[in-house]
Amino acid sequence: MNEKAVTPLYLVGPMGAGKSTLGRHLAQVLDRPFYDSDRVIEEKTGADIPWIFDVEGEDGFRRRERDVIDELTTLPGIVLATGGGAVTVEDNRRHLHDRGCVIYLWTPVELQLARTRNDRNRPLLRTEDPKTRLRALLEQRDPLYRDVAHAVVSTASGNLKKVTDQILGCLAEHANR
Repeated sequence: MNEKAVTPLYLVGPMGAGKSTLGRHLAQVLDRPFYDSDRVIEEKTGADIPWIFDVEGEDGFRRRERDVIDELTTLPGIVLATGGGAVTVEDNRRHLHDRGCVIYLWTPVELQLARTRNDRNRPLLRTEDPKTRLRALLEQRDPLYRDVAHAVVSTASGNLKKVTDQILGCLAEHANR
């Protein structure tokens, strides 16, 4: 099959939704290259995400993220896990939606909290009340995730096979449009 004809798969959703874990798994299943936009930013800058937030602020990070997503969404047939806030930038939403199949990995706040509890690489959760922060972020971003997505898949079950099968079904449906 012509590689350019293979629809790229982009995963969006909140922190702790499983974008990176599912993305790596889906790339393996589909035999495609996997990219995590946050990791690409770290590789390009030589700095971790919390450091970029500390030095450049969220606006500086979002500019870097916009450039990386613009670049990555031109690659054919990839699987891309985006950062939780990537959808807050209109250019990112447009590039993701227009250049591939976007799946919103929906996850309840309680599960996000459990999955991110010990992760020190989450600058937006450096707060006294991470649960309240996660709720506020989801309230703000959920409409954006839904707007950009071609399909919504819940990762609340934690069942990798079930979620993978749902995403593969969405990808096949998108390719047949």
